[in-house]
Amino acid sequence: MSKKFSLIIFTDLDGSLLHRDNFRFDEIKDYLKKIIDDGIIVIPNTSKTQSEIEEFIKDLGSSLPFISENGSEIHGLDLINSNFPNKIILSRDKKELLEIFNKKVPKELKDQCKFISEMNTKEQIDILGLKDKNLKNALNRKYTIPFLFKGNKVEKNKLLKVLRSASLTMQEGGRVLNLGDNTNKVKSMNQVLKIYRKIENKIKVIAVGDNLNDLDMLRNSDIPCLVFNDQFKQDQINIDNLIVSNKPSPEGWADVIKMALVKLDY
Repeated sequence: MSKKFSLIIFTDLDGSLLHRDNFRFDEIKDYLKKIIDDGIIVIPNTSKTQSEIEEFIKDLGSSLPFISENGSEIHGLDLINSNFPNKIILSRDKKELLEIFNKKVPKELKDQCKFISEMNTKEQIDILGLKDKNLKNALNRKYTIPFLFKGNKVEKNKLLKVLRSASLTMQEGGRVLNLGDNTNKVKSMNQVLKIYRKIENKIKVIAVGDNLNDLDMLRNSDIPCLVFNDQFKQDQINIDNLIVSNKPSPEGWADVIKMALVKLDY
């Protein structure tokens, strides 16, 4: 029997589909491959770089479209339909963003920012939990600049206000902040959906995340799914129809997807 609608899953990776510490997903790999084989479109939408996501796809063994660096670039939509573009760039490059940052941000706030790229290798390993090739891939960024902010909450809000006035963003992930262009996960998700609706009107969207920078993506989906994160106060989230897992990633990812599919009668 044919399905009543097309189903797309937009998913964060670290802490959502991938284990928070070892970045593996072996426990759910077969399930992930099965739902892809069943015709569900899975699109990673993550702060990870193109190089990192390509390693994930290689490990999975299934070709996927994906969105890298917090909505900065969309890749591989031609895998869905050959008439769709292979690449869409939604961000200015990081060199231009850094020039704006240095020009617009006051010195007292800049002094509180410590860019990961300027740290020594040991510091980078300690902060990102990655080393060797994985660390190199994580630092291979075209559009975003990861950093730590050493100031207090008031100073952080001041920085955020300055960045917004300069059409920049500060995305909060699990380990670091990311300086980026005026784009994000939900803008890139909506861009994909706009293109996909050229061939299909009946679409349902599942969005999966585990942290602050995923919430807008969840709010703009049909079935929002939150994977358990003990570092995140989930009871403060006000999202209608939210599905929450009792387990962390990767098992929590499979749990919320199974509940979402039941809810959709898919």
